[in-house]
Amino acid sequence: MTIEAYINPDFTWPKKLIFFMVALLAITFGNILILLWNHILEPGKDQNSIERRQDSYYRMSEYFYELIISATSVMSFACAYVVFNHIFNLCSSSAHGGWLGRFVYAWSNWKDFILLLMICLSCVMNTVLDKLIIPIKGLSRDQIASVRMLGMFYAIIVLLVLNVIGDESEYSPVMMYYLGLMVGRFVYFDASFMDFLAAMKNMIMKSPLLLLGLSISGGLCFLGFKLGYLLERNYYIVGVFYTHLFLLAAVFVLFHGRHIRLRLKGDNNEKDYSDKRKRR
Repeated sequence: MTIEAYINPDFTWPKKLIFFMVALLAITFGNILILLWNHILEPGKDQNSIERRQDSYYRMSEYFYELIISATSVMSFACAYVVFNHIFNLCSSSAHGGWLGRFVYAWSNWKDFILLLMICLSCVMNTVLDKLIIPIKGLSRDQIASVRMLGMFYAIIVLLVLNVIGDESEYSPVMMYYLGLMVGRFVYFDASFMDFLAAMKNMIMKSPLLLLGLSISGGLCFLGFKLGYLLERNYYIVGVFYTHLFLLAAVFVLFHGRHIRLRLKGDNNEKDYSDKRKRR
């Protein structure tokens, strides 16, 4: 298996720029939908309605950005599992020396521990992204945790779709890990039934953002495969992860672009919003 099996050499930089611009438009469209939704919920034109609408928009847009960050981090684990498992299947039938032989030995004997390590690394990647690269400051720790759990559910839906369309890889171990993490989040030893209901309520309340994220990423993936930017001959999960990297880059540009624009205007509304969220 060559590197061209995972990364399309025909996906040139001009094509990548086009794909990035489409991703940028898709994220912008998502923000517009969030803005319109808040106008429907808060139709008033008085100052209180405007402030509530603005606060709600900032909160939901940061939820949306955090979902993209979380989904990209989670998909990185799923993609790495598929690639590593494929390399193992190709190499396990014959003897290999060097690092490849050590990889085959480690994967065959310590696969579960490697998967656990990969999950931890994806969590570290998520933290680095939303603390340093795209610092989401307007959400509390509990709110970020709930969105990350939604990101796991997001990944499970993507993997189920890939199984339905006939991808060659086996995603059951990955889905079981995600399901285990979600169950651990919902049901833990000192949790009450009301805690479980509260967690379910948070999931249901954020389901529109989940549908929005899945629609945007699904549409962009379809476009990428249709135009030949992403490869179909092996595993769709690689193309899905590649698409999320472009979405993440678009979120980075829009997030920091909004901050730069507000600073140039001397607008403190977003800072005030973040401070209010931290006090809650």
